[in-house]
Amino acid sequence: MATGDGSKSVEPEASSSGNRCCGVAASAVGSGNILVTDLDGTLLGGTDADRLRLKNALTRHPEVTVVFATGRGIESIRDVLRDPLVPQPRWIIADVGASIIDGTDLTPMTALETALRADWPGAEHVRAALRHFPALTYQDGIAQDGRCSFHLPPQALTRELTDTVLALGCSWQYSANTYFDVLPARANKGNALVALAESQGWALDTVLVAGDSGNDRSMFGRGAHGVIVGNAERALLDATPTADAAHRPDRPGAAGILAALQELGWVEPDYPLVIGYHRAPITWTADGWRTPSSPNGILPTLNSVFTGDLRAVWATGVVIEPHESAAHLDDHDTGLPLAFLPLTSAEWSGYFHKACKEALWPVLMSQPHRLRFDPAAWAAYRAVNMRFADHISVRAAPGATVWLHDYNLWLVPGRLRETRPDLRLGLFHHTPFPEPDVFAALPPAAEIRASLGGLDWAGFHTGVFAERFLGSLSDLARPPRVGVHPLGIDRPAIEELASTRPLDRRRTVGPVVLSVERLDYIKAPVQKVDAIAELLVRHPELRGALRFRLVCPPPEPGIAAYDATRQALERRVDEVNRAWAFGEWQPIEYFPAFLSFPEVIDHYLAADVFWVTSLQDGMNLTAKEFIAAQWAVGRSGALVLSRHTGAAEQLATGALLTEPNSPSDLVDTLHRALNLPATQRRERMARLSESLGQHNPAEWAAEIIAAIQRARRLSAPGRAA
Repeated sequence: MATGDGSKSVEPEASSSGNRCCGVAASAVGSGNILVTDLDGTLLGGTDADRLRLKNALTRHPEVTVVFATGRGIESIRDVLRDPLVPQPRWIIADVGASIIDGTDLTPMTALETALRADWPGAEHVRAALRHFPALTYQDGIAQDGRCSFHLPPQALTRELTDTVLALGCSWQYSANTYFDVLPARANKGNALVALAESQGWALDTVLVAGDSGNDRSMFGRGAHGVIVGNAERALLDATPTADAAHRPDRPGAAGILAALQELGWVEPDYPLVIGYHRAPITWTADGWRTPSSPNGILPTLNSVFTGDLRAVWATGVVIEPHESAAHLDDHDTGLPLAFLPLTSAEWSGYFHKACKEALWPVLMSQPHRLRFDPAAWAAYRAVNMRFADHISVRAAPGATVWLHDYNLWLVPGRLRETRPDLRLGLFHHTPFPEPDVFAALPPAAEIRASLGGLDWAGFHTGVFAERFLGSLSDLARPPRVGVHPLGIDRPAIEELASTRPLDRRRTVGPVVLSVERLDYIKAPVQKVDAIAELLVRHPELRGALRFRLVCPPPEPGIAAYDATRQALERRVDEVNRAWAFGEWQPIEYFPAFLSFPEVIDHYLAADVFWVTSLQDGMNLTAKEFIAAQWAVGRSGALVLSRHTGAAEQLATGALLTEPNSPSDLVDTLHRALNLPATQRRERMARLSESLGQHNPAEWAAEIIAAIQRARRLSAPGRAA
């Protein structure tokens, strides 16, 4: 590497940036930093995976402005900009510093170029003056503006040649033992950078320059941070003081740039594990952040993934309007690495309220007659899934594990398999999975099937759901591997809380039947109220004694099917209470509100029967919470459990199983539970406690992550170990 600048060079005195190379506080993420990078061998160097990682990091951090600084001309740069792995530049320093171009429309910044090209004699004059140097070969076919570029072997770089160039009032650059560029005296990448920085008001200590060859030397020593990537010319390394380029990573090209950006703290690291779930563990409301009341469920379970030193991020959605400030998104105190994907309320409505809850949910619950398919809503679902996939992609390290959750992200695997074939993709279904013929009732079943075929692994609570899934994908040559992993609860936390609650809380005279569930037609709340009315008809002696407590928090507003269920439930509760009221006694105590978890525990402890009547259910953790709470204080309430819950497979030996599709069975099984002898209650509770075990959500999550990481897309299909 060599350079020769004419006497008219306007380079400032070099200043060391070595004492600022790690100054994260001075130029941290979000403060507005500038990456000025060479192309060939630098930004374009390294593997495609390295280039993708760098582009993803820059996409995550739009506050880092990208500037190209290249020997290429504008026509060649146009080809580079079509490369999907290349970040879009805001400005371009081209022609080895003779041109400065606006990256938004590729027009020249004329005033800056004029200053850089002052006294340029013109290409024809330069070529004529250098004709008597036979070793020089002009680069015909290469678009050049404000410069002349030649090929030149190293042995032909003579003093006579360089003196001739200087006599023309020009400067020169020699790089890669091949390229000899004759430039205007003021033109080089460093001077162009200084001119651009002054025009934009940049402080040079907010700039990182990156290069690998001789024509990059002029960018170093200007007061900016510097990185010389791992595949750089030896001559550049030797000629550049460490203070001017303190970052000298071993990684070549794009990986070297990314290493420097991360060391400076300008970009966050990418992650070897990305969790994808459409909801966050907190919800933004007008009163601030709200957290789930229960320590169990999908959201609290996913929290447990982030214990210890695990490097992972949770990609999630948040509903926020474009005009609203997103500043509060970073104000949560969860301590979790949450990466929010902003969605407008209109997007959320089409995606979640309509596509998820009116089309997909009824099919998953084997209720295809409730299916309402809206093509516009499906387009919204598809669009949100594509955005989720890209949101995940820019945070996932090469070869990362991506753990998706539930049907809300069914189209994400297909997108990621196309754009990130390096990733290991797993999806756990917390819901049931329907029979193949029911799944096929979905109009977009083929699109969903193709996307799910991109998974490496799919997980379920029960073997039945896993077999149905494989049956629905039976036409695929290589379906995903599947695993059966029933979710448990944080039993020690529940037992500790239960043991601290007063035993007489919410106790009443007479038996208490309890249900705790979100308001959803699939939980059969109206059928339960009907069964209570029928029970009182058959057994009038229960009038004035039996209390049915229905803790039923309202659903998210805007879901038509749930609104209809709520109206029907409230009407039926009122009818039954009016029909059977006796003095101050009413048979049904309806709690249509979110309760704190200690309040829920109080209800568990007060119950003589816990009643679960789901028409379909992936697991049902409230049944497990009830067992843990009662066992902790020595109570032996009865559990009536729908046959169609995932929990029934695990708890059948101790529960009384009921068929919620049979009104008479609902009544008969509940009556049997109310009349179980004390010895049978104790025996059944002991079996329930033993079946419940101690398998906690953190262990469950670790097992699934390991299963996804073991999975191989090209391995034999079928059930994973």
